[in-house]
Amino acid sequence: MELNCSNVTKKYVLKKAIDDFTYTFTGGRVYALLGPNGSGKSTLMKTIAGLTTPEKGTISFNGHNLTYRDKAHIAYMPTEGYFFPYMNCLDAGNYYKDFFNDFEVDKYMYLLDKMELDPKQKIRTMSSGMLAKMKIAITMARNADLIMLDEPFNGIDLIARDKVMETVIQSISEDMTVIISSHLVDELEKIVDTAVFMKDGRLVTTIDAESARMEENESLQDAYRRIYTEEENR
Repeated sequence: MELNCSNVTKKYVLKKAIDDFTYTFTGGRVYALLGPNGSGKSTLMKTIAGLTTPEKGTISFNGHNLTYRDKAHIAYMPTEGYFFPYMNCLDAGNYYKDFFNDFEVDKYMYLLDKMELDPKQKIRTMSSGMLAKMKIAITMARNADLIMLDEPFNGIDLIARDKVMETVIQSISEDMTVIISSHLVDELEKIVDTAVFMKDGRLVTTIDAESARMEENESLQDAYRRIYTEEENR
């Protein structure tokens, strides 16, 4: 899989949510999309998912310009809730099965069990943490080329977070590309191959997480502090 963003710019009124963003995401890697609030991370994901259109630049997926057909190969989990309250987990799974040929029901049921969720529980009765886990389970149950998770751990308590992260890791196949946006930088340390840092809609820099740890003895948290301190001092 190859996803190429070339000079992508997206405006909301007068503000550039994405500003001339250029980067290529390659197959079989896990990316952390990092940056302070308002950096453009969510807008970038929505643009890649085809939910919004850039004013400038192009996005290509596996060698061709991104089209609505590519939604069949891209799984996107937004921060917003997007299920009908009357549904339970089984209903949501059937809903996904109808829309996506790559949705694996058995894998979904396995992930619900790992997340300690009752398949028959109504979505309207779920806590924010339970709903977050259900959204992760239903997204990771797709056998998509590209999976994007926007702030997946919001609302999940510290004790459950480790188990959820372990479940996410186990769900990633070797040829799958995963992009995760999160403010919980330390939580991504064990899973990320490449960190992509954004600010004010633009790409600041990227680092190879393993090389940073092995050669520079620098964690993702350390890199985050260093990079944005340098940005503020410019």
